[in-house]
Amino acid sequence: MAFAVIIIILLAVLALIGTIYAAKDTEVSYTKNTKGNISRLTSIYAVVIILSILVIGAYIFIK
Repeated sequence: MAFAVIIIILLAVLALIGTIYAAKDTEVSYTKNTKGNISRLTSIYAVVIILSILVIGAYIFIK
């Protein structure tokens, strides 16, 4: 069970890093247009990671 939790958290963090890395484009207009999108995606990832940790903690506590 602990191994699965670690894998899930690792995948979520890697997805976040990949999103931020993909947004680093050298084209100026691309960066201007996507700045808001990256902020929203980062916020979504943060919320999902926090909720996932809480749900896994609740599952472990109940079980």
